[in-house]
Amino acid sequence: MSAKKKLLEAKNPLILRAQRLMEAFAKSDDERDFYLDRQEGFIVYADLDESQENLDKLYEELATNPDRYCMIPKLSFYEQKKIMEGFIHEKVYDIDTKEKLMDIIQSKEARENFLEFLYDHHAELEKWQLYYQERSRVRIIEWLRNNNFHFVFEEDLDLGVTLIEKLKKHLFDDKVPKEVQNARKILATKAKSYYSNEALNPRPKRGRPPKQTQKTELEPQVTVDIYNTVPATVRPFLFTPDLSVAGAASFSSKFETEEEILAHRRQSVREESASALENLNQKLATLRKLTNKFREEEPDEEELENIEEIVEEEEKPKKRKPAQTKKKKS
Repeated sequence: MSAKKKLLEAKNPLILRAQRLMEAFAKSDDERDFYLDRQEGFIVYADLDESQENLDKLYEELATNPDRYCMIPKLSFYEQKKIMEGFIHEKVYDIDTKEKLMDIIQSKEARENFLEFLYDHHAELEKWQLYYQERSRVRIIEWLRNNNFHFVFEEDLDLGVTLIEKLKKHLFDDKVPKEVQNARKILATKAKSYYSNEALNPRPKRGRPPKQTQKTELEPQVTVDIYNTVPATVRPFLFTPDLSVAGAASFSSKFETEEEILAHRRQSVREESASALENLNQKLATLRKLTNKFREEEPDEEELENIEEIVEEEEKPKKRKPAQTKKKKS
């Protein structure tokens, strides 16, 4: 059994990626365990598809150093439902859409069906993505605060890729270039903002709204992952998905990407169409069978007499109508 090691002291707040944490928080369930490293801030995913030998080594490392690895909480069914209900009540205004979504979240695989429905309603999908990111961010910040993490989110920094990578590289170094020293001060100030009341209760800014300007799409800046102290037994389990923006798929336990949701939706539509066509073919076949049967079976004389009587009764009023009209005119 490996010996317990004392945690190294980072010289600045840990630089975490909010989008990756959102993904880990959403995917953490009874079958998947995620851990956040206190020393450098990397995420560990105990992937059961790995070999048993590697899994045993990982669990040994986790058991030996419990102070280093903090398990990310499971997203319970109650929490899933609460997030979806909150969105429906706060952001969905159409009554029919509200009722449909409320029905969906009572069904099996509620998260996946909920997302598939939103992908057919793009206006609601855009609102959901903003709502989900805001709610997830608050939940993650609250958890990090409760577990005494000293951190900043990389997405909130305006320091440039090169400088952020230098901060990661020199995380435990006392002697660093001046630009890194100055950047550390900026990080320390930024880290305090996550422990403010506003971090857990974000409010829209007051005052006159800014002038509308044409929005320019910028490529998100993504730095290289630089970790200096990852144990060899943990390396196969590093959770490093290539995420720059948290899409709707982050909320799903089944789909990893937006493309998977869309592909599943297309497959469902094809299956529904095939099923509807099959039902139609069955009905047509039944109708043809009844038609052929009717043609083959000749009605007896009594049936013919009944039909003739019905026809005569139907025609009688039609013959009298013109005569009555003429009488009224004279």
